[in-house]
Amino acid sequence: MKGQIVKIHSDLHYVQALDQIYPCKCRGVFRKEKILPLVGDYVEFDSKKLVIEKILPRKNEFYRPKVSNIDQAFLITSLVSPDFSLNLLDKLIVLMELHSVQPIICITKKDLVKENDFDKTIEVLSYYQKIGYTVIYNTELDKIKDLLKGKTSVFTGQTGAGKSTLLNRLNPDWNLETGEVSIALGRGRHTTRVVTLYELFGGKVMDTPGFSALDFHSYSKEQIRDAFIEFREFPCPFKDCLHTKEAECEVKKAVSANNIMKSRYLNYLNFIGEDDSYEN
Repeated sequence: MKGQIVKIHSDLHYVQALDQIYPCKCRGVFRKEKILPLVGDYVEFDSKKLVIEKILPRKNEFYRPKVSNIDQAFLITSLVSPDFSLNLLDKLIVLMELHSVQPIICITKKDLVKENDFDKTIEVLSYYQKIGYTVIYNTELDKIKDLLKGKTSVFTGQTGAGKSTLLNRLNPDWNLETGEVSIALGRGRHTTRVVTLYELFGGKVMDTPGFSALDFHSYSKEQIRDAFIEFREFPCPFKDCLHTKEAECEVKKAVSANNIMKSRYLNYLNFIGEDDSYEN
C-alpha cells in the first residue's frame, strides 16, 4: 500500500493513506542501510503489519528539519521584533533555490513600522518582486489560501516572526502554540517541536521548528552563485565567472549601476566566503 508520512514521533511514523492514519515502524534494514524517513516522504507500507517497507524517490530533502517533497516555502519575515534581516532572508531564499523549492516572501508586523521606514522597506521588497519572487503580507489571507492550492508548502523564517500565529489565523482549529519575542535577545522561542503535515485549502502545509542548517559549506560557490536568480540576466564574457574580482564582470557592472541590489551582492560574497571583494 502507498501513503505519505505526515508526522514522526519517536520511532512511530504516521502514514496517511485513503483518509486514514497508520502508525508504522520501519523495516530493520532501514537502520542498517542508514535510511532516514522524513515527514513528506511517499512510502510503500504494510497496512496490517504497520511496517514501512520502502521510501519512494524524493523531489527534495532537508535534514534540519527532517522534511521532504516540498513545493514552496513561505518565508515569514518580520519587519520589527525581530528586526528585518536581509541577510537571513537571502539565506533562506538561496537555501530554497538550492533545493528547487519556490520561495514566497511573507511580511509580518507591517502595522508596527513607522511610515517613513516602511517606504524604504517597500523599495527593497519591490526589488524582490522585480526579480520574480512573490511578496505578500500576512494579512492577505485570501492570497495565501490561493497559493496553497495543489502545493506542499512549508512555513519558515525568523523565530518569533509569526509563523504559528499565521497558521492559527488560517485554521483556528489547530491552536498551535505561539511564542513571545525576547526583548533582550530580539528573537523568539522555538515553539514548534514536532513536524506535522496538514491538509489545508486544497494543499498540504508543514509547520516546522525552522530551517536551522543555514550554512552553505556543502555547496560549491558555483551552486550558490546560480541560486541568485537575477545574476542570470547579466551573462559574463568569462566562462564560469564567480562575479568577484573580474574587472569586466557584467554582474559587478550591474551592481554598480544599481540594477542588482547591493545588499544581495554583498550577501552573495558573504555566502561564498569573499566578503572583501566588492569594489565601487
